[in-house]
Amino acid sequence: MNTPTPPNPAEAPEAPLAIAVQYIRDFSFENPNAPQSLNDMGSGPNITVDMNVDAKQLGDRQYEVILRIGAKASRETRTIFEVELQYAGVCQVGKIVPDDQISPLVMIEGPRMLFPFARGIIANATRDGGFPPLLLNPVNFVALYQQMAAAQKAAVDAKSGAKAE
Repeated sequence: MNTPTPPNPAEAPEAPLAIAVQYIRDFSFENPNAPQSLNDMGSGPNITVDMNVDAKQLGDRQYEVILRIGAKASRETRTIFEVELQYAGVCQVGKIVPDDQISPLVMIEGPRMLFPFARGIIANATRDGGFPPLLLNPVNFVALYQQMAAAQKAAVDAKSGAKAE
């Protein structure tokens, strides 16, 4: 009977992207009309959520990815609560990733890996602020990346078009 040999960690396939560390970069929760806002919870508030992703290179194939999430709950003209979070992680890109694929990998997979932790922070903060937890819906980071790339391209085109005139 042959006993399989355990895999050698040195021979394990390299991960395309690994998060070395993650952290809260900036965080704010405001409950400006408490305690009145806590007593008036009859009808659901209007909640708007904004999300953005940014990345900057720290070193060789190492990037800081920042997931920026803002949420505001209001009823008529009153703000019920406002939360802003910058949740970041340091991502290491594996050598198996071609250079032309680094940006999409970092800007899509980095925030996808960070999002569940950021979602939990926001849910806990709203709950601890006296409200039902704000559970953010899953995000399509591919679509968000495509939107940001299109907006960046439009800005570059507008800038070069303004110079041409």
